[in-house]
Amino acid sequence: MKRDSSGRGSDIPAKPPIRVALVEDQIDTRESWCRLISSFPDFDCVCTCASAEEALRMIPEAKPDVVLMDVFLPRMSGIECTARLKTARPDTPIVMLTASDEDEILFLALESGADGYLLKRTKPADLRAALLDVLNGGAPMTSEIARHVVASFRRKSGGLDESVSLTVREEETLVLLTKGFANKEIADHLGLSIETVRSHLKNIYMKMHVRSRAEAVAHYMSKRPG
Repeated sequence: MKRDSSGRGSDIPAKPPIRVALVEDQIDTRESWCRLISSFPDFDCVCTCASAEEALRMIPEAKPDVVLMDVFLPRMSGIECTARLKTARPDTPIVMLTASDEDEILFLALESGADGYLLKRTKPADLRAALLDVLNGGAPMTSEIARHVVASFRRKSGGLDESVSLTVREEETLVLLTKGFANKEIADHLGLSIETVRSHLKNIYMKMHVRSRAEAVAHYMSKRPG
């Protein structure tokens, strides 16, 4: 029971903490990140995995709200693990953690269905903000990562891709997506149902040849001038 300032009991139930699963093979790093996550207000590190194989076995049972996934794992990579987890739990956001900002690794991670991408040197406050962002439908990326992704998309695309023809509603949906709006917020803003928003997102992904919110946002940002 939650207590008010006078110490008396209250009928208002305490809000359950946000459940985080962490996949990291280095034990010191894993324990340090788990302690850090659990130190955040309203967060709890409920599942730690030392390998992709453990993650595929434990995470579906733990049912976390969000997953933090190391890219470089022994045997099966975090990228392949992400792709498999997205098949099992498509609505659970996965944020990649790595010390590398190499373009090819970035794209493999995004194409696997990752919802965000952070460098391991990300500050604690920025990590907490990123977790909240991805849970609200955003696509968090460390600033260095975002610059690499946008630059790489520009190199790959060679400029504006005229073959991507979005409807007005799809483009409005995509613009709100880049601002970090969750599906419900997009629906409320555009006066649509959540199912219609999901349908627009599905069409956007198909037309842009992407597989995740983060990749769609990066693709869109790469087309903006400047």
